[in-house]
Amino acid sequence: MKLLSPTSLRATGVAALALATTAAQAHTGHGTSSLLEGLSHPFGLDHLLAMVAVGVWSVRALPAQQTWRGPATFLLALVASAALGSMGVSVPFLEQLVALSVVLFGAMLVFSSRRLPTSLGLGLVAVAAALHGLAHGAEAPASGFASYALGFVATTAALHCGGVVAGLGIRQFLARKATWAMAGLGTLCSAGGLYLFSQI
Repeated sequence: MKLLSPTSLRATGVAALALATTAAQAHTGHGTSSLLEGLSHPFGLDHLLAMVAVGVWSVRALPAQQTWRGPATFLLALVASAALGSMGVSVPFLEQLVALSVVLFGAMLVFSSRRLPTSLGLGLVAVAAALHGLAHGAEAPASGFASYALGFVATTAALHCGGVVAGLGIRQFLARKATWAMAGLGTLCSAGGLYLFSQI
């Protein structure tokens, strides 16, 4: 059973890199410019929880052959909105909305046994990813956006893969307790989002 086919991974990677390269041509970001900045940025608690949750949710809630669609949707929306964020586009209360998106992902994990329509689930993933992308873009360096974008795309993809592996582990080793395991993970994720919201 192939959850992440080589073709799907290549298509996602090529699309994300193409978007990142295109976005490099027009932005007015700020902050330090480096690949390391992009690599380290997603390790903030809000981004980390959200990206791992997407991987776990995709294994649990999407059909087996479509697991890749969750991470791919997040990555594409993330890069596109980061390009907009680097050009100064934002929304009111962005930090609060990013924290609430973590709460949302936690709820999606808790209720993952009750499958949402795939389009609705992926739509929620895309909206949340767009919020995270705007936050990434707002901290883009003044030059070298492509390197910065490649950095956060690589880390995001790795965190998604970690979530997928965790989801597969739950399926294989905790099959009879999967609902409880997902509820526990989702509760912790939402609690983390609420904590982040309270600190803003």
